[in-house]
Amino acid sequence: MSIDLARRAACALIVGVTEDRQTLAEQAGGLDGLSPPERARAQRLTLGTLRNLGRVEAMLKPHLRKAPPADLRVVLWLATYELCTGAPPHGVVNAAVALVRSGGRRTEGFTGLTNAVLRKVAEDTARWESLPPPALPGWLRGRLMSAWGKVAVQRMEAAHLLGAPLDLTAKGDPVALAEELGAELLPTGSLRLPAGAQVTDLPGYAEGRWWVQDAAAALPARVLAPRAGERVLDLCAAPGGKTLQLAAAGADVAALDISEGRLARLHENLDRCGLRARVVAADALEWEPEAPFDAILLDAPCSATGTIRRHPDLPFVKDAAGIKALFPLQSALIDRALGWLKPGGRLVYATCSLLPEEGERQIEAAMARHPLRLAPMTLPGIEPDWVVPTGLRLRPDCWPERGGVDGFFIACVYRDS
Repeated sequence: MSIDLARRAACALIVGVTEDRQTLAEQAGGLDGLSPPERARAQRLTLGTLRNLGRVEAMLKPHLRKAPPADLRVVLWLATYELCTGAPPHGVVNAAVALVRSGGRRTEGFTGLTNAVLRKVAEDTARWESLPPPALPGWLRGRLMSAWGKVAVQRMEAAHLLGAPLDLTAKGDPVALAEELGAELLPTGSLRLPAGAQVTDLPGYAEGRWWVQDAAAALPARVLAPRAGERVLDLCAAPGGKTLQLAAAGADVAALDISEGRLARLHENLDRCGLRARVVAADALEWEPEAPFDAILLDAPCSATGTIRRHPDLPFVKDAAGIKALFPLQSALIDRALGWLKPGGRLVYATCSLLPEEGERQIEAAMARHPLRLAPMTLPGIEPDWVVPTGLRLRPDCWPERGGVDGFFIACVYRDS
């Protein structure tokens, strides 16, 4: 039997995440050589298996006497996910056996086990829907429980399981674009389409009339509210969604990021959308601007724990030690940015993190170090319970009836002197 290339690629990606602790972005070359439909299917299978891994393991546990080797385990994971989400059992089991047989001495002796275990799983799939959402890893779950409580964390885990819809930001009139695309116009101005929509096939993509951007990620630039002609810095700008928002508002935008590779995508988006910005590849801790700015948007490097519903690989590759190193970097970037503002200028600080150490506490500490004034959060469309004393706090369980949002913290402060 021939090997299913999409399944084989998905297995390799999952091993990379769970064994080698590499993000899917770091493994982008793992899909090279696949046709577009195969790439899409491999991505879908990878994300679905990672997102449901706790449930997958619960389905397999009664049918395994001991933990299988990693190369075999990932085939069983993938096949179990497929069986429990409606794929035809005969084809799934045969494809899994073929993958195991092709694995050489490490797995070829387990074809009989694979066949037997997966046939038992196929007879047990009614149990799937009763299984709870997978729990976050202990290092993160404990921090979130301390910050938000058990019920909120369980709601976030449920939101992670559902994944994320496709959100867009319109370059021009969002009402007209929503009607054209058949999208939901969210109260905050973003457009929402169902997950799985093919981005490049949507009307207006090639003409640059919109760009992909989660509804929460679109809020920092809207909080900054740039005015035409203002000198504005987008700090840590790549991949560029916020830069596009600032430029579309008519601001004189400088976009700075340390990664030239990530800035290449920003250049592409600017060109596609017919927008302009001065793009600078530099380390913000060393770079100095030629003149002060009216406004700065700092979307700081962070744990990205607010994006797990979109990136289910993150809980497997991050840990507490790696996150702690980010806290002093965020503080240093805030201090640098405040020093580049004109008197009376404003800074929007944002992180796509669920941890108060990367959000609320950073702003509280900055206000203790500097003469700052908090701006009120009066943005159209925001929910009252998103407003906290230091800004806006969004979590994946916000807007559950609409499909949720990424987790974000956003604050706006004025430098008075």
